[in-house]
Amino acid sequence: MRDNHYIHSGYRPASNSYHKSFSSVTHLHNETVNIWSHLLGAIAAATTAIILYSTMRPRFNLATSEDVMVFACFFLGAVVCLGMSATYHTISNHSEAVAKFGNRLDYIGIVVLIWGSFVPSIYYGFGTEPGLIRVYWSMITTIGAGTLVVIMHPRFRSPEWRPFRASMFVMMGLSAIFPVLHGVQMYGLQQMEQQIGLSWLVGQGALYIAGATIYAARVPERWRPGSFDIWGSSHQIFHVLVVLAAAAHLLGLMKAFDYEHRLRSGIAGWKKSG
Repeated sequence: MRDNHYIHSGYRPASNSYHKSFSSVTHLHNETVNIWSHLLGAIAAATTAIILYSTMRPRFNLATSEDVMVFACFFLGAVVCLGMSATYHTISNHSEAVAKFGNRLDYIGIVVLIWGSFVPSIYYGFGTEPGLIRVYWSMITTIGAGTLVVIMHPRFRSPEWRPFRASMFVMMGLSAIFPVLHGVQMYGLQQMEQQIGLSWLVGQGALYIAGATIYAARVPERWRPGSFDIWGSSHQIFHVLVVLAAAAHLLGLMKAFDYEHRLRSGIAGWKKSG
């Protein structure tokens, strides 16, 4: 599908064949970087999940099944998002109908990633406040479910509903601000840095915003149309920044995990109330 008039070449012909579309992943075209950046990202996320699962409990003997569950939510979100994105960009040349279906898969992956990133951060950020954990988990799950309805329901696929679809994604992404500000109000900036790896989450947000801005502005191809058809287009840069943002979030979660379990082991100097 051609949705960027600054990209002039490298398009694959309509294949009308899943086999031909999937075979094209080994060829060089203007979707190659989009496919492989997120395919490799999905593989890396799955591999990292396996490695962490095998080391999490030996690392701290007080690690629980809840730790495994919240990390699993994050890795599920990362693998689903990156995997569905790679799938969409692979099959986008099949036909218009399949491309639209793949586009919905891509959006579903984004929702799952946001939800999966939210779950562990709330768990570690409000570890002694189970009521707040339930409130914020319910909030993100409700917003995520509503966003999925908007994505999948035919009524909301028409052009006049585009602003509403966009607002649902914005609402879901910005919903993370409320628990972070709440945590800062309760514990302070320094403590939230320990509890959720706040600086890594800020870095993640900056990467997402930078990626979305570059994607929306369609730079650098806007400046030199036809020069970034295969390498270096805005969509490709956006893909790389999404992977880096997910990695930043994971580093923040690891910092939160280490702090929480040092605390449980009596190693940390600060004690949570509760």
